[in-house]
Amino acid sequence: MMRIGVPREIKNHEYRVGLTPPSIAELTARGHLAFVESGAGAGIDFSDADYVAAGATIAANAAEVFKAADMIVKVKEPQPAEIALLEPRHILFTYLHLAADKPQALGLMRSGATCIAYETVTSPARSLPLLKPMSEVAGRMAIQVGAHYLEKEQGGRGILLGGVPGVAPARVAILGGGVAGINAAMMAVGLRADVTIYDVSADRLAELDLHFGSQIKTAYASKAAIAAAVRSAHLVIGAVLVPGAAAPKLVTRAMLKTMKRGAVIVDIAIDQGGCFETSHPTTHSDPVFEIDGVIHYCVANMPGAVARTSTFALNNATLPFVLKLADLGAEAALASDPHLAAGLNVMAGAIRHAAVAEALGLPLG
Repeated sequence: MMRIGVPREIKNHEYRVGLTPPSIAELTARGHLAFVESGAGAGIDFSDADYVAAGATIAANAAEVFKAADMIVKVKEPQPAEIALLEPRHILFTYLHLAADKPQALGLMRSGATCIAYETVTSPARSLPLLKPMSEVAGRMAIQVGAHYLEKEQGGRGILLGGVPGVAPARVAILGGGVAGINAAMMAVGLRADVTIYDVSADRLAELDLHFGSQIKTAYASKAAIAAAVRSAHLVIGAVLVPGAAAPKLVTRAMLKTMKRGAVIVDIAIDQGGCFETSHPTTHSDPVFEIDGVIHYCVANMPGAVARTSTFALNNATLPFVLKLADLGAEAALASDPHLAAGLNVMAGAIRHAAVAEALGLPLG
């Protein structure tokens, strides 16, 4: 029997929740105990009564949740007030994105807790199954927000993404052909934009070509090709990913200066530091900023804007791992599943993921 805690998310405009009532019901049916902070599910229209009906106990605040629980299941990285509540006995299971957040990493190391990051858990197919659903959401959202900020009223160039008969559509450059990139392309193609995907994998480019056919163009992501892309594009989507590591800076400030005034960039990679040199994290309450006449959208928790869809998609992916950790405990679960073990980022005061240690310049434990 394990005690699982679900605190209310406190990051700016974050409405998702670590576990839904149906997920809680799966845990309590196996004899585990669940403690949910009051109001944790309110952002996606789940009441405390819904959690009680699923077998949870409602806690008045986060401190009560952390005190009662052995494992904390969240969505976003713990904020300083939450890190202060962690103890060596705790298992923390959530998105961490430590490669771009050394203060958080140091705080988690000081806590002594076992911290498992959704974004580095792997699958037998060598994919990232817990990152995939949010990458799908972020990729699709990137086109929505990009189209919005291209509107003149929002400071954009005043371009309709799909154009109209007799007027060319907007040119969209997508940097990275992974899950986020392909989902961005799907949305952009649906809106009839002129889409090019850039990637460094020839195999991936061939797959994209077969998938989309003549609906898109593909190009190898050389420095010269990226420079040409940003110079001509109206909307650039940064969708590159190096698992666990900081995102490469593909677009420099010098390249940015060549972009069209009123062009828009959407940096999906901002959780890992961003792939534009001029990017810095923003929030849903203040989502954009302008540099050299180019609008930057760099919200670090994009899927939080569509919290209900995102929460269900995330729970579908995370629940099997939550159940394994609850049933077996952290030590046995990690030992029995190398794909879950790949998610281990911090344990007993040490960094345990090589890419994270390298990105932060810290020793690997």
